[in-house]
Amino acid sequence: MTTAKDSPVQAAGCVLWRRSPVDGGLEVCLVHRPKYDDWSHPKGKLRRGEEALAGALREVAEETGYTAEPGSELLTVCYYAHDRPKEVRYWAAEAVAGGFTPNDEVDRILWLPPAAARARLTQPGDRELVDALVGDSPL
Repeated sequence: MTTAKDSPVQAAGCVLWRRSPVDGGLEVCLVHRPKYDDWSHPKGKLRRGEEALAGALREVAEETGYTAEPGSELLTVCYYAHDRPKEVRYWAAEAVAGGFTPNDEVDRILWLPPAAARARLTQPGDRELVDALVGDSPL
């Protein structure tokens, strides 16, 4: 018998990217969550009945202030959080409008080239998402 504690928490997020306003190079957006003091990709739990892609784009907007144009689905990352399995589906998404304002969940964001983003990410599993973005398609 499967209990609620056994069923994975469903979440979604994006590897948010843009072209650098300085040199046109690829930049990846990382968010800093003061509650965990970590650097990660924007993501969050899905609301009841919410489609994963819609939730991913909502989380990007809430955490970064940017509207994003979704691209291809990248990876699903699975891990345990608070003794419960969690599955996070990720999409590549281009930042098309907006701007960051610090909020309760995210106090800072950084736009970094892929190699620097990989180095800054707190969780090693999140680095695979940068690799998937860069290797996924010609951005």
